[in-house]
Amino acid sequence: MDAGVNYAVLRYSLLVMNKTVDPSMKEGPGDWMTVGRLAKVAGVGVETIRYYQGRGLLPIPKTAGSFRRYPASMIQRIGFIKRAQSLGFSLDEVKSLLDLEDGRNRRAIQTVTRRRLDQIDEKVGDLERMRGALRDMLVRCEETGEALPCPIIAALMTPLTPSE
Repeated sequence: MDAGVNYAVLRYSLLVMNKTVDPSMKEGPGDWMTVGRLAKVAGVGVETIRYYQGRGLLPIPKTAGSFRRYPASMIQRIGFIKRAQSLGFSLDEVKSLLDLEDGRNRRAIQTVTRRRLDQIDEKVGDLERMRGALRDMLVRCEETGEALPCPIIAALMTPLTPSE
């Protein structure tokens, strides 16, 4: 050991500069980042990353020194989660898809996707019924004379039936 060289400080400095010297980390030296950096690059908050970890969507990384270091591959995984959510998948469904991420179990992936598609179809049907009801109310309002109150308010005051 060279006199005057504090290896602990050197290791810490390299970690802080986002250059790891830990051989157990498989990605390249510049590919590891802090949770704050990962959050910024992935376009989410630090709390979101921690929440995803708590839900089992992201692994909790090993520490390098006293810091948790995240591999750059987590950016892609967070992107997957966000894209799946934008398609309406719940976090539980996203977890199921991530558990199948090697893509080999097509039947299970199709089942999760088909289930989501059925839910979307049901919502579309609900939205079409709502659109029809609103159009009917609007037509009735347009057909009544200015001297009468608009029937939309009266229609909204009517109690819902069990099928609504």
